[in-house]
Formats: sequence, C-alpha cells, structure tokens
Amino acid sequence: MMPKKKTTEPGFRWALPEGLDVSPDKLALRVDIFQETIVLHKFGEDGTTVRVVSALDVARAFTKDIRLHSGALPEGALWWSMGPEGDEVALWRSPRVWQAALVVEAFKPPQRFNLPMPGLVFVCSSGRPPRVFAAKGRPAGPNYPLYRAPLLNLFHDGGSCTGTHKYGQDVGQHPEEFFTAFFSDAGHTSGRSKKYPDGLLTLWAELDGKKSYPIRDLVSFGTVEQVMGAKWSNNP
Repeated sequence: MMPKKKTTEPGFRWALPEGLDVSPDKLALRVDIFQETIVLHKFGEDGTTVRVVSALDVARAFTKDIRLHSGALPEGALWWSMGPEGDEVALWRSPRVWQAALVVEAFKPPQRFNLPMPGLVFVCSSGRPPRVFAAKGRPAGPNYPLYRAPLLNLFHDGGSCTGTHKYGQDVGQHPEEFFTAFFSDAGHTSGRSKKYPDGLLTLWAELDGKKSYPIRDLVSFGTVEQVMGAKWSNNP
C-alpha cells in the first residue's frame, strides 16, 4: 500500500455553461486507472491526498447505495457470483444417464451413446459455453472437491468448446444444451479417467448403456473455492 501523499495543488471545479442558474460543483475525487494500479485523488480544502486503492475499494465506493441481488435462481443453483466477465451461476445436475452424439467424420451420421455420468457442476454465464466439472455429491461448501468431467469438448480448466452451438441467455438451460450439442474430439481428452487416461472414447464405449458411473474412476481437479475464483478462459 502506497502511503498517502498530500499536495497543495488547487482543487478542480466543474461548471455548466454560462447562462444557466446553477452553481459550479467542486471536484471531490478522481480515480486514475492504470494497467496494474488504481490511484485515488481526494481533493480537500488543505490540498490533495493521493493513494493507491484496490479494485474492491472502488467497487464498494460506487455500489454502497446499490442493492445487488441474484434474482430468482434456476433450479439446482449452487452459487451466484459477479466477476470481470459478468455474472455467473453454478448449476448442479445429479448423477444420471445422458444421451450424447459424437461426430466422428464430417457429413456422416453421429455415433450415439447413452452415458451414465456422475453428478456434474455447470458454471454458466449468459451467451457463453459453460465450464463443466464432476462431483461425488452435491457440493456443500468452498472446500468441497471437484473432479474433471469425463466428457469430450472440454479443456483442462473445465471450459467447453462451443463448436457451432450458440448458448442462449437462459443459463438454466445450459446443462441440457451442452448435451444436445454434438461432441467431437475437440478439447483435451486425456487425463479424465484413471482407467483410461489417454482414451476417453474407450471409456465412453465401455460406459454406453450402463446405469451408473464408477465414481472411483474420477480424476481430481480442485475445490469449489478454486473454481469460484477462476477467470473464464477464451482459449484452450
């Protein structure tokens, strides 16, 4: 934290055009935003105070009179947060059998699977492809462990490849949209299964038609807290 620094420069004033019966307004604060630093200038009668502040300080100052809320959350919501990329909602989908269509070769019918999956966590934001993780149960706290989802179209950070699919504004539909979109071998297919670390398609073939996913096969990723604090990635 940079110490406060006072200067004797005169305060700035702002005024409407001449002819309007409005008194000039004196500048009280100024915020300079650099690439890595935010500097606050506070103008007073005895001079100007300059200090470095955090983005959180600025956010609190501008929102102290605003009541932020999530609104009604979709069914299965785990958490809501507001970050640099906008608001996001994490949705829980309990273990079940999902239908999946895999495009093996262009212009040919897709290969279809009935895949038992563990519980899945979809971190969704309007109009963006979700991040997807697996869990052994419904997450109940920041230290709850998450696992790599044994699915195609995903990258190492949990982000998904949207392909030609366009996600809508209703985040409550994103988990189902993820499975109705076509799958391919895009993304990072390795490291998502203990039994088949380099062969996710082999795992899918073995799971096809089964009723439940072997939980012991899940590969660790991190915790809920780590996922909540992660930034969205636009690149694999």
